[in-house]
Amino acid sequence: MSNLQSALAVVVGQGQLFLDGDIGERYRVDTTRRHTSRPCCLVRPATTAEVAAVIKIAAIHDLPVTVVGGQTGTVGGAVPRDGGLALSLERMNQIVETDPMSMTMTVEAGCILQHVQEAAEAERLFLPLDLGSRGSATIGGVIAANAGGNRVLRWGMMRDMVLGLEVVLADGTIISSLTKMLKDNAGYNWKHLLIGSEGTLGVVTRAVLRLRPAPTTRQTAIIAMDSFEEAARVLHRLEVGLSGRLSSFELMWQEFFARMTEGQLGRRPRPLPLDHGYYAVVEAMGGDPEGDAAQFERVLGALIEEGLMRDAVIAQSDREAEGLWAVREEMEAGLRSLRPFSVYDVSMGLGDMRRFVDHAEERLKAAFPEAVVLFYGHAGDGNLHAIVSIGRMSAEIQRAYDEIIYGAVREVNGSIAAEHGIGVSRAPFLPWTRSTSELALMRQLKATLDPLGILNRGKLLDALDT
Repeated sequence: MSNLQSALAVVVGQGQLFLDGDIGERYRVDTTRRHTSRPCCLVRPATTAEVAAVIKIAAIHDLPVTVVGGQTGTVGGAVPRDGGLALSLERMNQIVETDPMSMTMTVEAGCILQHVQEAAEAERLFLPLDLGSRGSATIGGVIAANAGGNRVLRWGMMRDMVLGLEVVLADGTIISSLTKMLKDNAGYNWKHLLIGSEGTLGVVTRAVLRLRPAPTTRQTAIIAMDSFEEAARVLHRLEVGLSGRLSSFELMWQEFFARMTEGQLGRRPRPLPLDHGYYAVVEAMGGDPEGDAAQFERVLGALIEEGLMRDAVIAQSDREAEGLWAVREEMEAGLRSLRPFSVYDVSMGLGDMRRFVDHAEERLKAAFPEAVVLFYGHAGDGNLHAIVSIGRMSAEIQRAYDEIIYGAVREVNGSIAAEHGIGVSRAPFLPWTRSTSELALMRQLKATLDPLGILNRGKLLDALDT
């Protein structure tokens, strides 16, 4: 251990090496607080070369390495292994270059997502990725998780916003392809193998992000429908009627809408009455200040006249738009009485979503008659969230929740992880959403790129195997 500490201190400096009890909680605990650890050391390198040197040292000592970022995940994917090495890239937080001509930004992996968004806006550019954890999530973390957020419907996931990557492999080799090209078919596009790999195949140190021209208009509304079929038809009509400007369609089942707005009544009134089965936050973004608002109102008005949409309230200012989004994003007050609860993010085809919800809720209520089950999500891209609570928690209860939710996902041929990845807690159910041959291929890739298994040991496939 003394040799290990000395070698690490030489690379990053004694002041950037922390041991055992000196490692702060934010490096050891994720947002759920269900996943905790006691790593032997924490290092905070400042350059890609230092990252490479740290990983070489870790390989010599067979020391597992976990990159820790904003710890906004929910499955334990970025919690270090007991006795392992926590690698924080928080000092690697620079915006290296913004290129307005090619509409790209080159950033270090430790950059906070919100800072990147703000830097793009200062150049009248736009990074479409947006998450509730924007103020703490790091670029390296959202790449490792292939994060999506609430604008996937129009601009895709993080995978669609990464043009180039620089990564450090498990043997300390630096692979750099910080390209600004949109099209490159010269051999294997290896960066897509790293995006979404949860830090198990390499450590992202820098990235070239694809930006877009900043929209100059935004229209926001909360709308109401009586049935899921109506909601699906409204979504499709909005995509066509708004001429491709629809950026968000955040669907909320009635009980979710009721609980969230109830918790916010001290600060703002409920935007629509509780008379309908489904609600959605709708956002459109464009560049025609005179025409966009009129088109938005016209399309929503036509849907109401046809009886597909039952009610709507349209924000008339940025402040009102924030208030409407708060129904979906400011969840703390609405969820306080439900603690402890479990949160799921799963995905499936839109046509299978109602069947999944019906089966999951029916089985949860059969097993736990007192259960509160809330559904909401980015329905336009098939991503659905579920919150389950009976007011108490145990390992047996959690396992029962998981088996019911993931069993319903399996029945509709969906995915157990739309966001946040597999980490530790979802690993036992990975075979429910991936075939035997797919898992074998994943293991082969892992063995090739990380034969010693030091990168994020104990997560994803490792957790499945144990």
